Amino acid sequence: MTSMLTSYGRRVLIAGCGDVGLRLARRLLVRGIEVHALRRSAQVPDAGGLHWHQGDVGEPPPLPSVDAVVFTATPDTRDEAIYRRVFVHGLARMLDANPDARVVLASSSAVYGNHDGGWVDEDTPPAPPGFNGRVLLEAEALVQGQRGSAVRLAGLYGPGRLQLVERLRAGQARVPRSHPFHVNRIHVDDAASALMHALDDPSPAPVYVGVDDTPLPMHELYDAIAVACGAPLPLEGPPPAGIGSKRLRNHRLRATGWQPAWPDARLGYAALI
Repeated sequence: MTSMLTSYGRRVLIAGCGDVGLRLARRLLVRGIEVHALRRSAQVPDAGGLHWHQGDVGEPPPLPSVDAVVFTATPDTRDEAIYRRVFVHGLARMLDANPDARVVLASSSAVYGNHDGGWVDEDTPPAPPGFNGRVLLEAEALVQGQRGSAVRLAGLYGPGRLQLVERLRAGQARVPRSHPFHVNRIHVDDAASALMHALDDPSPAPVYVGVDDTPLPMHELYDAIAVACGAPLPLEGPPPAGIGSKRLRNHRLRATGWQPAWPDARLGYAALI
């Protein structure tokens, strides 16, 4: 297959190629792009034509030079030292090895603090409440120093990510009802397409917010999922710690032509169930 001409070349490395990375890889392969994927596990799914490399992004093995790097690594443990090893030291090594590459980092909306349900976009100053957001901001600075882009993804859900459904069925989930707490979601397929659009953007922005069209009060989302799966409605409880109530906007990403296949997480979860 002949590779399509792209703004970032014809060879792409996906570093930390897990669920979202593999979904992105399949999109690139359809275009005839040569895709290299770095992953810890020797067990790799079949994605015909993908060049697999086993290793840790914190200490990457020798890798081919590429025209673009998409960094989608996810630490195994919620530990600051491990986050820094992956997102700062590992990413820096990838950038040093490919100084002229187009770079896209899968970051997180964890870089934003609490906005009491207010609207948040790329121009909102970050105020991370936890170490994960602080480390990701350091990683974003590395990428933007190489004229790259960060896509701040909202909470991911999709096939194989049904922990919330299981908690609701077990009666373990709690939601604040007296004071609405807004949450934000994006389907894993939409996250992959968001990374693709950021990669494709001929005039890339330093930051994009990757989220669906429908931020929701937490109790409305959880109640809808509970009804869909036949679980009892969750009881009143405190909001989750370290996230902050906010409503994320995706206008900048939409300006690239991106549209979420699942614009409302209530519909996305219902389809999964």
